[in-house]
Amino acid sequence: MRLTILLIIIGLIGYIINSGPLGRTNIIKLFISIEIMLLGVTLLIILSGYNNDDILGLIIGIIVLIITGIESAIGLTILVNYYKIKGSLPTNI
Repeated sequence: MRLTILLIIIGLIGYIINSGPLGRTNIIKLFISIEIMLLGVTLLIILSGYNNDDILGLIIGIIVLIITGIESAIGLTILVNYYKIKGSLPTNI
């Protein structure tokens, strides 16, 4: 439980630092922060399902992990194609 809250807080802090007036926006760091938050939420769902002997929580956790993996693959594909076209990645927006 503490690990999941820690992961969510770390991801949220990373997202806040990398967006808005506190710093320049870095696309890669934003993706990583969002992935860390999703990992924390997924771990919380899986642990809750395991503690309550609820198979539905485990199934939802696995589905969220699959969707997160697909989202990461699509984001990285977009970045790779952008790099192929432009020759460099804009890390700061």
